[in-house]
Amino acid sequence: MITKGKELENWVAVDTAHRMAAAARTAPKTKGTDYLHTAVVTGEELEQLAQTMERLADEKGYGFFKRDADNLRASVAVVLIGTEYHRQGLGDGCRYCNFENCGACQEQDGVCFFNPLDLGIAIGSAVSVAADNRVDNRVMFSVGRAAREMKLLGEEVRAVIGIPVSVSKKSPYFDRK
Repeated sequence: MITKGKELENWVAVDTAHRMAAAARTAPKTKGTDYLHTAVVTGEELEQLAQTMERLADEKGYGFFKRDADNLRASVAVVLIGTEYHRQGLGDGCRYCNFENCGACQEQDGVCFFNPLDLGIAIGSAVSVAADNRVDNRVMFSVGRAAREMKLLGEEVRAVIGIPVSVSKKSPYFDRK
């Protein structure tokens, strides 16, 4: 068997996306608690995600969502990494959320500092795998926002980031207008 050209490039991109999701899963978590969720999206679902981005672009007035939808369509896969929001129960000794304590944060529907921090650490781990494999990628809020709208990581996941991946002669994420 010989694998070459676009078939080979697509295989590498999808394989790397799976490895990125694994890296996100095994990334260090603050306080040892894990509220992260991951997925890899390809094929029809990737197109549905791009369509949701275009709809949100019109609804929210976010023109860049349409540009990013085009970038997504130029991708073989997208890695989704998201987090639930849970308070860590550190009381008034923390205050990183800008509230007096975890109870006040909960009363005001605030966001515990540690959940987005863990998400960021996981994103860094994932994109380092893409870099190590020389696979083009870009961290995108827009893709994550559409994935959250579609509940692709579940109802309880409140913050999602998408990382599209591509292997081609030129990165689709570089010269963006």
